[in-house]
Amino acid sequence: MADGTTYKRCSCTGADGKALGQRCSKLRRPGGGWSNRHGIWSYQIELPATVEGKRRGPLRRSGFASQDAANDQLGKVRELLALAGPGEVGTRNQIADLIKRTLAETEALPSVEVVRRRVRTRQDLTREVTVGQWLEEFLTRKRKIEETTRRSYEGHIRLYLTPYLGRIRLDQLKVGDVAGMFEQIEEFNDVIAERRASADHVVRASVKYRRAVSMATMHSIRATLRHALNVAIRQDRLIDFNPAAVLEMPAKTRPRPLVWTRERVEEWHQEFRAYRSAEKARRGGRRVDPIDAYIRVRRPSAVMVWTPEQTRLFLEEAGRHPLFALYRLITVRGLRRGEACGLRWKDIDLDIGAASISWQLVQLAGRIHEGRPMTDASMRTIALDAETITILRAHQRRQREEQLAAGEMWKGAGFVFTQADGDRLHPQHVSDQFLWLAYLAGLPPIRLHDLRHGAASLMLAAGVEMKVVQETLGHTSSAFTADTYTSVFPQVAMAAAEKTAALLLGDDDEGRGVLRQLRV
Repeated sequence: MADGTTYKRCSCTGADGKALGQRCSKLRRPGGGWSNRHGIWSYQIELPATVEGKRRGPLRRSGFASQDAANDQLGKVRELLALAGPGEVGTRNQIADLIKRTLAETEALPSVEVVRRRVRTRQDLTREVTVGQWLEEFLTRKRKIEETTRRSYEGHIRLYLTPYLGRIRLDQLKVGDVAGMFEQIEEFNDVIAERRASADHVVRASVKYRRAVSMATMHSIRATLRHALNVAIRQDRLIDFNPAAVLEMPAKTRPRPLVWTRERVEEWHQEFRAYRSAEKARRGGRRVDPIDAYIRVRRPSAVMVWTPEQTRLFLEEAGRHPLFALYRLITVRGLRRGEACGLRWKDIDLDIGAASISWQLVQLAGRIHEGRPMTDASMRTIALDAETITILRAHQRRQREEQLAAGEMWKGAGFVFTQADGDRLHPQHVSDQFLWLAYLAGLPPIRLHDLRHGAASLMLAAGVEMKVVQETLGHTSSAFTADTYTSVFPQVAMAAAEKTAALLLGDDDEGRGVLRQLRV
C-alpha cells in the first residue's frame, strides 16, 4: 500500500448492526462492475515514518463520486511526497505533516507548485506564519539599527502593515494585497479631505488629529514591507517572492523649495489676517493663539525659503535669544536640527574654525534619543566662518557662567547647546522657539528645517561649488543637491544667465578666450 490504493465502501450495516463497509453486496452490479448508485469512493496511502522512526497511520480520504476522482487526489499525494529526494527524510516528513494539516484545515491538498517552490528554495514547510507575525519577528531581530529607523518601522507596521495585511498568510501574500492596502489608505485620505471641508464642526473634529498619508510616506511604508520580506527570503526562506518589490506605485513627488517673494508674502499676510479674524469670530471674540494661526495658514509650498534680507531680519531678532548661536549655525552651515542639538564642544575647534558632525539628538514619543547621523555622508566636518566663530565663543563664555552659577546642579555632558541647567535640549523646544522668533520678526513662516534649505540656496547664490554645498549639507550625491536647490533663488538663475551671456557676447576675458578657440 506504499503507493496507495482506491476502494469503494458504503455505510450499510449487517444483522449484527456493524458497518459492512466494502463487504456490502450492493456495491457491485450483477455483472461484477461497480454500482453507480451505491457507495462512495475512497483512497488510502501510507505516509512516511516520523523523524524519530515512529510509524504514522495511513492517510485515508473518502467522499469521492468516482474512482477517477479518488485516483486524481491520490496521484497528487504521491506527487507531493515525491518532491523530496530519496535521501531527504526530513523534507519528506515535513511534506507529510503539511498534507495532513492542510487537509484538516481546508479539506484540500496543498498546491503541488507552491510546495515544489518551497522545497526548491529550502523553506521550512512546517511554519505557517502570517504577515503580522513575521513583521513582529522582523522588528525584534532588528537590534542594531538607529532608534529613528526603529520608530519608523514600528509606525509603519503598527499603523498600516499589520491592520491591512497582518492576517494574511505570509506565503500567500500577493501583489494585489499590497496594492489594495494603498488603495484603502488613499480612500481614507479622501475621507479626511471631505470631513475637513464639512460645514459641520463635529464632522471636522472627527479628523482633527488625522493627517492624510502622502505619497512619499506610502513609498516609505512599501520600503519597510519590502525590507521585511527580503529578510524572510534571505534568512528564513519562508517565501521566495517579494510582492512589495514588484508593486508599481506613482512617483513620490518631493516638494520643491520656493522663496518668499514679495507677492507671495503679501498674499500670505492677507490670508493670515483673514484666518485670524474668522477664527476670532468663531470663538466669540476670544483670543486666538497667534502661533497656531501662524502655522495653519496655507503656504505656496510645503517647503519655503526666506530671502537673504528676510534671513537677516530673523537673525537680528534671534540675536537676543539664548539659542542664537544654534540658529546662526543652522542658517549659515545647513545643519539638521538633531545635528545641532547633538553637537558637543569636543567636536568643535574654534581655533581652526571647524566642526565635526558625528552625533544627533532626536525626540521620539516625547523622549530624547542620541545616535549617529542619518547616513555615512552625514558624518562630516564643516568649516566655520569668522562671525560664527565669534558668536560661538560668546555662547561658550555665557554657558561657563551659567555652569558656575548652577554649581552641583549643573547637568552638563559637554553639549554646545543646552537647557538652563546644562541638560540636553529637547529638539521640539528648538523648533517651537524658532517659530516664535520668526513670528516676532514679522516674517512669513518656514519650518526650522527650511533654514537648512536656505543655507544651501545662499551658498549657491554666493557661487559656492555644488560639490562643496553637497558635502557641507551631508547629502549622498551632488545630483540631489542640484535638483533640489539650484532653482530656488532668482540670484542663482540670474548668475547662470549672466555667465552664459558673457560667454556668447565675449564681454569678459573668459568669454573672449572661448570664442577665439571656437573661431580657430
